[in-house]
Amino acid sequence: MLPIVTPVEMAAIDAAASESLETLIDRAARAVAREAVDLLGGTYGRRVIVLCGPGNNGADGRVAAKHLARRGVRVSVLSVAAAPDLLPPVDLLIDAAFGTGLTRPYHAPEVAQTQRVLAVDICSGINGLTGQRLGVPLRAQRTVTFAALKPGHVLEPGRGWAGEVRLADIGLDLGICNTHAVEDRDIAPLLPRRSADAHKWRSGLRVIGGSVGMTGAATLAAAAAQRAGAGIVQLAMPNARGNEGPIEAVVLPLPTADWADTALAGLDDRVRAVLVGPGLGRNDPHSVKTMLSVPLPLVLDGDALTADLLDVLFGRSAPTVLTPHDGEWQRLGGDCGPDRIGAARDFATKHRVTVIRKGPSTVIAAAGGQVRVVTSGTSALATAGTGDVLAGLVVAFLAQGVAAFDAATVAAQVHGAVGAELGTHLIASDLPAAIGQRLNNFR
Repeated sequence: MLPIVTPVEMAAIDAAASESLETLIDRAARAVAREAVDLLGGTYGRRVIVLCGPGNNGADGRVAAKHLARRGVRVSVLSVAAAPDLLPPVDLLIDAAFGTGLTRPYHAPEVAQTQRVLAVDICSGINGLTGQRLGVPLRAQRTVTFAALKPGHVLEPGRGWAGEVRLADIGLDLGICNTHAVEDRDIAPLLPRRSADAHKWRSGLRVIGGSVGMTGAATLAAAAAQRAGAGIVQLAMPNARGNEGPIEAVVLPLPTADWADTALAGLDDRVRAVLVGPGLGRNDPHSVKTMLSVPLPLVLDGDALTADLLDVLFGRSAPTVLTPHDGEWQRLGGDCGPDRIGAARDFATKHRVTVIRKGPSTVIAAAGGQVRVVTSGTSALATAGTGDVLAGLVVAFLAQGVAAFDAATVAAQVHGAVGAELGTHLIASDLPAAIGQRLNNFR
């Protein structure tokens, strides 16, 4: 996984470096020059503008210009203060105006539509901590950053402006890093594997949800759990008639109200994890709170996510995973400010849970303060029911013995990857059938 540090943390890492600032700038500049040559597809006769600011970011750009000139590139260096509103057409513009520490609005000059842009560290005009726009940035085809990613590279809209992000090692010691970006190659070691003597009750689980008129949510969660390796899925639904859900699921009817005692019945060691909430409705919060007594890994999703749960979460000994989208996050009382990573970390450590804060870049925070950011997501998943599929994935991996933080990570990465493969116009019921093949590909 790729390390992520905040701009403040990066400044401290720079200050603690054993090498001189000049050495670090030269290493960064050489990395910029290498990426520039790669984008140019050659050097001789190529025309490049390097737009430089007054700080270290600008220094990286100016030294990179010297390295490119030595290789035959026709380089012009422009200071931010002297740059015209419209830049002349060149083969490549290197944006070294401002780095991740920018806190005030910056309005970049215009470039030709066909002009490629290489950003140094981050697109100038993107907040390095939040990914939010500060003024009018330049959109890059590629960004080269140093030592570690910054939140502005993985959080929207900054992620969309950065293009392809390349991480360059310039010899800095990051120390202990507790925030990482997840890549596809990170998933295989986290996936559960069935033993030769496996049977269905070694990965059994129960899904509790699907009130009248909203049975589809629980059905989607159950189907996703089956495709993710659950040996048997019990689908407990208020007023179920017995013909709901996937044909392979065992349907357990629940009363409409005060259903918790019935839902808890029969939870022996053959049931390894429980999901509560998809399509459940918010008419019986007392029963949801009762479910927190379950001595099993528990996923709370959708209608189960209410603020009155928070005062009893501390008493749980088994892992708890919460899966809020932004509306549910607000309902839980989470910090809705622009620092999504910091807010998720604070919430998870305060309430001793694993939280999956869903969004264009899904932020997963563990009770111990570790955070992972999953960027496999796509706007194609912005359709009803896809969150229920994600919840089903999480509970399936928990039932197979995967630790909560890893189960959340694998589920989010798989969910995003399948959505990206299916593309625009997918509906949630398209996802479960594609999950098995994607898991095989990860393996």
